[in-house]
Amino acid sequence: MTLRLLPETTVNRIAAGEVVERPASAVKELVENSLDAGAVRIDVVIRDGGRTLISVADDGAGMTAAELELAVRRHATSKLPGDDLENIATLGFRGEALPSIGAVSRLEITSRPQGAAEAWMLSLEGGRADAPRPASGGPGTRVEVRDLFFATPARLKFLKTPRTETSHALDAVKRLAMAHPEAAFSVSDGERSLLKLAPAEGDLFAARLDRLAAIMGREFAENALAVEAEREGVRLTGHIGLPTLNRGTAAMQFLFVNGRPVRDKLLFGAVRGAYRDLLAGDRHPLLALFVDAPPGAVDVNVHPAKTEVRFRDAGLVRGLIVGALKHALAEAGHRASTTVAAAALGAARPEGGTTAFPGARPTGAARGMSAVGRGLAERAAAYHAPLPDLEAPPAAKEAEEPGEAPADYPLGVARGQLHATYVVAQTADGVVIVDQHAAHERLVYERMKKALANQGVARQGLLIPEVVELGEDGAASLAARADELGDLGLMIEPFGSGAVVVREMPALLGEADVQGLVRDLADEIAEYDEALALKERLADVCGTMACHGSVRAGRRLNVAEMNALLREMEATPHSGQSNHGRPTYVELKLADIERLFGRR
Repeated sequence: MTLRLLPETTVNRIAAGEVVERPASAVKELVENSLDAGAVRIDVVIRDGGRTLISVADDGAGMTAAELELAVRRHATSKLPGDDLENIATLGFRGEALPSIGAVSRLEITSRPQGAAEAWMLSLEGGRADAPRPASGGPGTRVEVRDLFFATPARLKFLKTPRTETSHALDAVKRLAMAHPEAAFSVSDGERSLLKLAPAEGDLFAARLDRLAAIMGREFAENALAVEAEREGVRLTGHIGLPTLNRGTAAMQFLFVNGRPVRDKLLFGAVRGAYRDLLAGDRHPLLALFVDAPPGAVDVNVHPAKTEVRFRDAGLVRGLIVGALKHALAEAGHRASTTVAAAALGAARPEGGTTAFPGARPTGAARGMSAVGRGLAERAAAYHAPLPDLEAPPAAKEAEEPGEAPADYPLGVARGQLHATYVVAQTADGVVIVDQHAAHERLVYERMKKALANQGVARQGLLIPEVVELGEDGAASLAARADELGDLGLMIEPFGSGAVVVREMPALLGEADVQGLVRDLADEIAEYDEALALKERLADVCGTMACHGSVRAGRRLNVAEMNALLREMEATPHSGQSNHGRPTYVELKLADIERLFGRR
């Protein structure tokens, strides 16, 4: 067997396998090039899931004929003027995207620099480039990728259906659009529009929220909390959803570092830590977070796809995220998402989303009724309306309530209790229904958390210290976090090579599985850089104690007790949701209730 150099085309195709995993990868790289070129309008066309055509056109800086020739050569780039890999300020920098795409497809680039009189075109097929030639085209660049992976047919076998591949490509554009609200984006399949985003206006938070609303939905925008924090030159901004607005997967969590969409275990672990005692383990919040760090503090040159990053001080970034998110969630107080009330109103409506009451305004499918149907509804409403100048009977008049007015408090004033379980309160413009057990459970839990923070976690010494074998790496990682674990009530010490000895445990845990707990801690510190297992077990115990120590469903409360519960909820962070992310109260606006009864 003789050593030899591989042909350049083969080298390019091998390298392309890292950069261009699927059509979405090509779309991402081309859109990033457009953003780096200063484009404020980017139009994408994807046909057949990207197999037959990917077209990306922009109004950016454009390229001359000489630059076109360089652009399709490997490691040719305009984005590292000082060859400094520790000072990367652009989305691209490796000079691999265009040659990698051109190595596995038929590529055509048409570009015209701003202010130039003519455009130039360059074509590649399977990595072989023709000479640039004059062409027609406006300022900016248009890249057309045809027959993707024709030069590597094996890769075609691993592609999913056109619909799935289009979905991945669309997701890549959406992520970049979130980070760059100043630019307009459009995506189509050649026949219909899949995405159309106008440039967002206003300050940073307003522009981003408008863009996030267009992509993540209006529900998110209505229930989003602004996040802004800075520590040692690292800045965090963005929006996070209230805990009661959650999903079964983390698909609606978007994280960005210096404008670059990333998937980073450290960042996702920090989000999980911030929401730990607000959501059940199988539920995930909605959010979009943007980390801006000095280029020297973050390494983006980890993988050719540039979706992974490494922070010089990972603990600083993690602490910044956890602290900022917890602060924003605490500032929200008793607030719960508007989707809670919407779900309650939806449950009250008959199937199909329309009301069955005479005179009600049509919704959903009823909006398509004929003019005759609308006329009948209006006559029915007039028939059911009260006669003029007729006073309601005394029993129907609102009872005079002594004391405080509903308008004085966000959660109103208690008016009664239903089924010895639900407190009903009247607000200035609606009704609040409180699950007394869930609400009081959260209040007791928050009191316990505050007491633990002020007084520390009580410890219980083990009669016989327990030795846990972990291996050298696991034992070393635990020993390095001994002080943090000690604050949580777990006292460990190194014990020879690859083992630790446990001398004290948190008293709250009682008869705990020491071996299992310590091994879980070692695994999670390696995975998430955080002792989640111990914190979650302590949280579970506190939650159980809070459950048993709270007002039970079935207990009758007097008016003073009900109002005291409402006032404490208003003053307690996170009281809008239980420890598992379920709402503790539902607020129904009077206008919505009137719609249910056909009064609007």
